Amino acid sequence: MWTTLMKLDLTSVCLALFLGLIFMLLFEIFRINSRRGQTPPGPRPLPFVGILPHLVKKPMEFIRSVSQYGEISTLYIGRQPTIVLNTIQVTKEALVQEAFSGRPYMPLIEWITNGLGIIMVTFGHSWRQQRRFALHTLRNFGLGKKSVEDRVLEESRYLIAEMLKAEGKPMNPQHPIQNAVSNIICSIVFGDRFDYDNKRFSYLLKILNENFMLAGSPVGQVFNLAPFIKHFPGPHQKVMQNATELLGFIRDEVKEHKETLDPDSPRDFIDAYLLEIEKQNSKDSTFHEENMIMSTADLFLAGTDTTSTTIRWGLIFLIQNPDVQERCHEEIVRVLGYDRLPSMDDRDKLPYMFATVHEIQRCANIVPLGVIHATIRPTKLQGYDIPQGTMIMTNLNAILSDKSHWKHPNAFNPENFLDENGNFCKPESFIPFSLGPRVCLGETLARTELFLYMTSLLQRIQFSWPPEPQSIDMDGIMGIVRYPQTYNVVCRSRDTKD
Repeated sequence: MWTTLMKLDLTSVCLALFLGLIFMLLFEIFRINSRRGQTPPGPRPLPFVGILPHLVKKPMEFIRSVSQYGEISTLYIGRQPTIVLNTIQVTKEALVQEAFSGRPYMPLIEWITNGLGIIMVTFGHSWRQQRRFALHTLRNFGLGKKSVEDRVLEESRYLIAEMLKAEGKPMNPQHPIQNAVSNIICSIVFGDRFDYDNKRFSYLLKILNENFMLAGSPVGQVFNLAPFIKHFPGPHQKVMQNATELLGFIRDEVKEHKETLDPDSPRDFIDAYLLEIEKQNSKDSTFHEENMIMSTADLFLAGTDTTSTTIRWGLIFLIQNPDVQERCHEEIVRVLGYDRLPSMDDRDKLPYMFATVHEIQRCANIVPLGVIHATIRPTKLQGYDIPQGTMIMTNLNAILSDKSHWKHPNAFNPENFLDENGNFCKPESFIPFSLGPRVCLGETLARTELFLYMTSLLQRIQFSWPPEPQSIDMDGIMGIVRYPQTYNVVCRSRDTKD
């Protein structure tokens, strides 16, 4: 056989390879066409890569086009069909069911997490144990209680002071906002906050941002299509390098907690988890140190990035709509004055401010296709057979701008959340934290932070653009979440004597 191969000339080899590629291409086109007849309608996919080129080139433009195919549609992410839920009605029908509560296998996430943690773990025993424990422990340390409010309000004082250090001069608000938001989950998870000039923590926030961007970029998409590249050099190695550094920071915290642990007085989530490991000493327990580190990382990452990104979008909308900013400030001062910081009990007294916070979330739309789900067993939806393991996306972009549910679907306008009497009202299509068993674990914390931080900032600071022009693409930059482009603002202290 080897002798025969040696006799083949280069032309024959090239012809054989070419014909092989043509055969593979034709087979893939046939496979896609045969499957498309069994799935909801959607854009025609390209062989092997599906709609990824469109999603990578102009992601928001492409996402806005998806709802034209009906209540549910199909996108091919690579070679796999993904079902997209385009309306609130079908989203409610699907996501409340346990059958839609899984997570898909994603090679990049698996590479980093080894299948551990909470957020991207599939529906099952480990997920149930970890989520139940996390919720219980977070509540014990103040989630949904006055103690977390007090932490946010105390941190808001630091944030206001930090932003006014450059009063009247252009400044990038990203780091102080991210640090302030992160300090709340850090106080619950690690038992401490970090100063804004802490260089190590600033570096960790920087590489966290970098990983969120890389994982949702073409780098992450290519890795998920061809995971064998993890054995080769390339930009994907930066993702693992950053993740290793972040996990190393958490390991250091765990080591310190072990040395100072008082079993009778747990200080934070890590202490509580260490005690749970000792308590749950059985074969079916999922409580061990590696799961603790990854669950802690999940809480830290989720509690840092999404809320801070929403606030950064919020400043853009408020500067672009100075009348809304002024009306919020006037309402706050009328109710609270300048000296009393807000509390969650003030929401009913500040309906316009509360509506503005919700409108910021609606327009920021930081996860336009939602956090991805997967079916854990064969099921049906709208008459279609949905196989086990099918990826499910929620088209929040369409739901949060549905003309039949919003008074001003395509404009930033807090009136979307006010009734005819000026009272706050929340439409059923407002689901930024998702629905069902996989509803966002940190929803209560995020709502508290968004209202208290935004209200505190607008009480004491007026925000405007710098004199030099800035060009901001409102489609933003797509990573795991949708980020605003980097921008500068000018902060001016409000005259408390008015």
